[in-house]
Order: sequence, then structure tokens, then C-alpha cells
Amino acid sequence: MIDANGAELCAESFGDRSDPPVLLIMGTGASMLWWEEDFCRTLAEGGRFVIRYDHRDTGRSVTYALGRPGYTDADLVGDAVRVLEAYEVPAAHVVGVSAGGAFAQLLALDHADRVLSLVLISTSRAVAGDRELPPPTEEFTRFVSTAQVDWSQASSVIEYLVEYSRVLTGGRRLFDETAARDLVRRDVERARDFAAVRNHDSIPQAEQSREPLSSIAVPTLVIHGTADPMFPFGHGEALAEEIPGARLLALEGAGHGVDRRDWDTIVRAILENTASDEAGY
Repeated sequence: MIDANGAELCAESFGDRSDPPVLLIMGTGASMLWWEEDFCRTLAEGGRFVIRYDHRDTGRSVTYALGRPGYTDADLVGDAVRVLEAYEVPAAHVVGVSAGGAFAQLLALDHADRVLSLVLISTSRAVAGDRELPPPTEEFTRFVSTAQVDWSQASSVIEYLVEYSRVLTGGRRLFDETAARDLVRRDVERARDFAAVRNHDSIPQAEQSREPLSSIAVPTLVIHGTADPMFPFGHGEALAEEIPGARLLALEGAGHGVDRRDWDTIVRAILENTASDEAGY
């Protein structure tokens, strides 16, 4: 457990502290369990010191009264810094998925000395740009606007999250419902208050002016599924265009998130992006 300026955060590490550090940042609404343990161990076996953690209002980290999150998006970015400080890591390679990818970008803009490189998965730009971005798919929009869930009942929440996971695959791959249900069940059972995650829908934005993405100067890899229903592939393309020198790795048929079928490809890409002298090692 970590004290992040009075907010208690739960974190876990894998591997040897002497190896290059990799900080994994999950998206809003998701605890660190969504960086699955076998994924983290495989990355650590590649010679990396891997850190994952629960955002506020997820997992074992601090929770707040429903509808009254006591933090802003800037605090969630700052939490990443506090996690690194707790592990006595001055700077790390940062990997973010979905909103975690946006937090990773903001970390690179607001705390540039803390970031050695970036891997941005299934995400979109965190600051405004000139290119128009495609909207979510109709199926995704229909699900999030019509799905019914009783947040007071764990069984209802589990069914909702399993179906949400199905929608996020984008429909081009076979959905592994058994694996998804197991992960969702463990996440709900582990949470201090599984309903508190709803606070992530109403996190206030801190008023803060930032430099454009073109000011990011660390080696950056953008990984994006071609069937992502939340952030269609054009989001990944725009992100790779706006960050100088960024590379784009397309995952054919992949949806939103880190699919087990892509673990080997993603781990290999992370190891490559964090191995060069240019990336700090």
C-alpha cells in the first residue's frame, strides 16, 4: 500500500529492481488486475522491473462517496508519480491502455523527467489536435447507452462487465467468455467497493494548460487494434502522427484493450521500445 499525498493506493511489482522499470497504467474503471499477472510476469522475464497499481476507486485502493470523487484527472496522473516514488524509481518506461494511455501522455507532458519512453495502447490523444477523429461504433454507443446494471448486486455488475468486454472485442474475433467472466469476477470480489468505480464517469478535469503532443520527446510506440470500437483505428493513426518519431503497430482484428492473443506481440514490442540507448538504457 502506498500513501499518495494522503490517498492510499495498492501496487504490485514483478521482476528484479535492477532491471529497467516499466510502469503499467490501466484505463479508468479498471483495476490493476486488467494487467493480467501472466502478462506482467512475461514482461518481467524479458528483463524488466514491472509495476502495476489500482487507480483510486478501483481494486484495493482508496474509495470515495458515490458521485463525489475527491480527485481530478491531474491527481490520477500525479498518482503515477507517487507510485514511482514509493518504489524509489526516478523515471520509468510508461505503458498505458485506454484512458491509461491518456494519463501516460499527460505524465510525459507534465513530468517529462519521469518518463523514459511511452507505449500507448488502445487510446487517443490526451490534448486537442487538428485531425478529426472517428466516433465510436454504433454497437458500442448503443451498448453504453442502453445497458442495464444494478450496481448494488455483484452478480448484475459481473454480467454487465462481461457483456461490455464482449463489445470491446469489436466483433472480429471469437470472444472468450470463460476467461472474461473469471477476470471480471475476481475484480469485483477483490474491490473494496465495486460500485465506487462509477466515480470515474464524473472525474472533474483540472484546469491546466499543456504543451502539444509534438513536445513529447521520448521514444513512443502506439499499439492499436484495427477493430477497436471505442477508439477506432484513426485515433491510433492520429496519435502516431502527432508525437514526433512515434511508431504505429496495428493489431489486425483486435478490439479495445490487451487481448491474450496479442500478448506475445505486445510484450515483444514493449521490450523493443524500452531496450534502446535512446530510451534510457
